[in-house]
Amino acid sequence: MRDFRRGVLATLPLAPGVVAFGLLYGVMARQVGFSPWETWAMSLIVHAGSAQFTALGMWGDTGAIPIILTTLVINLRHLLMGASIAPYLRGVSSLWKALLALWMSDESYALAIAEYERGQGSRRHFLGANVGIYLAWTISGPVGALLGTAIPDPGRYGFDLVFPLAFLGLLTAFLRDRAGLVVALGAGGLALLGADLLPGKWYVILAGLLGSGAGLLLEEVMRVWKSS
Repeated sequence: MRDFRRGVLATLPLAPGVVAFGLLYGVMARQVGFSPWETWAMSLIVHAGSAQFTALGMWGDTGAIPIILTTLVINLRHLLMGASIAPYLRGVSSLWKALLALWMSDESYALAIAEYERGQGSRRHFLGANVGIYLAWTISGPVGALLGTAIPDPGRYGFDLVFPLAFLGLLTAFLRDRAGLVVALGAGGLALLGADLLPGKWYVILAGLLGSGAGLLLEEVMRVWKSS
């Protein structure tokens, strides 16, 4: 259980951001007509902040199919995350892989992949990180729902900045060299450009794929240059 506890404890610095984001979700869910129980059930079952916020924004204005397809596109980034961490899970049983994939979030993935790259990662640490983020998210959502409409404009207090700031904090752990910095800036620029030019949320996947491809190309160029 040592690795599991270590994974849970690793989420503590991220917990305030997750909780603030969860509170904001709960408040917004009540504003579109969800009951506290429905708000909590969505967090328990879906466990995907960006997808839940997107669904709330579309709730009442469109049908179930457009909501499902839109949130599917947003969460396609998990394919990239899963592909990057898969090499560290060779030899792990299918049951363990399914369990880790079920609760994997952006934050727990970042913590797990950082540990694997340092040579200290394990499936139990990964599971602990998943559980830590899951608990913070599923507890804060109902609390926000109980606040109801007490906060009529969450953006007025800067709550809408919690999500991007949390990810910027996670990103800094991966910027260890010039190549990583170039890829991060390039992917960020592509995402901003795509947000203006592309419909829906496809720019998220496109920027991720192009950024990953650019990173692979840059690594290959640097490898050839160093060996010449």
